[in-house]
Amino acid sequence: MRPFRAIARLSCVVLVALTWGIAHGQEALRTVQGTPAAVPADPAGPMWDMAKLSKPPQMWPADGFSAEGVKAVFFQGLPYQGRETRVFAWIGLPDVPAGTTVPGVVLIHGGGGTAFDSWVRRWTSRGYAAIAMDTCGCVPNGSYGRWERHDVGGPPGWGGWKQVDEPREDQWTYHAVADAILAHSLLRSMPEVDAGRTGLTGISWGGYLTCIVAGVDDRFKFAVPVYGCGFTNEHTFAGSVNGLGPEGGARWMRWWDPSVYLPDASMPMCWVTGSNDFAYTFNALQKSYRLPSGPRTLCIRLRMPHGHGEAGEGPKEIFAFADSVLQNGVSLPRLTGQGRDANQVWVTFESAAKITKAELNVTRDVGKWPDRKWEALPAQLDASGRVTATLPAGVTVYYLNLFDERDYVASTEHEEL
Repeated sequence: MRPFRAIARLSCVVLVALTWGIAHGQEALRTVQGTPAAVPADPAGPMWDMAKLSKPPQMWPADGFSAEGVKAVFFQGLPYQGRETRVFAWIGLPDVPAGTTVPGVVLIHGGGGTAFDSWVRRWTSRGYAAIAMDTCGCVPNGSYGRWERHDVGGPPGWGGWKQVDEPREDQWTYHAVADAILAHSLLRSMPEVDAGRTGLTGISWGGYLTCIVAGVDDRFKFAVPVYGCGFTNEHTFAGSVNGLGPEGGARWMRWWDPSVYLPDASMPMCWVTGSNDFAYTFNALQKSYRLPSGPRTLCIRLRMPHGHGEAGEGPKEIFAFADSVLQNGVSLPRLTGQGRDANQVWVTFESAAKITKAELNVTRDVGKWPDRKWEALPAQLDASGRVTATLPAGVTVYYLNLFDERDYVASTEHEEL
């Protein structure tokens, strides 16, 4: 792992009012009575100790919790405010013959969420071992966005805005990333799991965490951020970063923004999102997916809804991507090039499954990304593995989507005109 890099990118963006639980609480900057606490120092080396986190954590049964086809556990987390922590998780294994080892996946929930047993079953039904842990010191009692905290949980989420002046080891992102890595180590230690075939995916704030974990834990063979990305001071959460003040915001960006860690990610990554995501906008998304060194796939559907459940857990491209990396499955279409000559745009591709449709997605709007209206126009396929389209007048942004015979989508980068 390369040494911790310091970056600071601040821009003045007005915070959009958030209506979904991802911004749970929308914490304001903490004020301190009396003498201000000392500003916490940057780490001298890597933010997380992978030698320590790569060892399987101690695990205990989570008495009182049960769900079909999964096991409830607590595992040892990192210390928080000088005391030990335990992390709640669901673990599931597929029904396979004895002695068979299976691939594994780590599932990171987003804002308002917790460890979801139903998400684990989505993966076990497809032949994967899976673990879903709570990243906010809670257990799955309560309701969406109001889960019960337990006595030995870590810091609450999301974003850790209130915690920015606390010791870094007591801040939410530090613990949430460590929890995901420890869950990975625990899953890899199970005799039923092939430790050489594991991946991770996360939704919204969990996608944000996935971007960081992908750059920290190189044992993963794939990563799928859903919605989430880096450059937090350039998308909808910019106001929360800027609200920390110049020093606090710059420190948050140095410590906790995925843009710091994504350059160290080398595994294949698939970025799944929608054209009008209210939180993680196209500008920040593009800058994020250009940073990793490994292969990249984009799956950007028009107006994809934002949430847990079917919206963020269910896109079929996620499972196809995982199968192609870990189980020799048929891969998603691979885009080999794209370009534009005046108003003529093109993309070349390779695909094991037949490409049956291509669309030119355009908007003529400017302003806030979530508010822009998009439309899908036909694009032309030819037998040589090339798609072409003509941009209509007034287009401000465009990208192309290719669909194979399974209705799986692969997207080009967007271009602003």
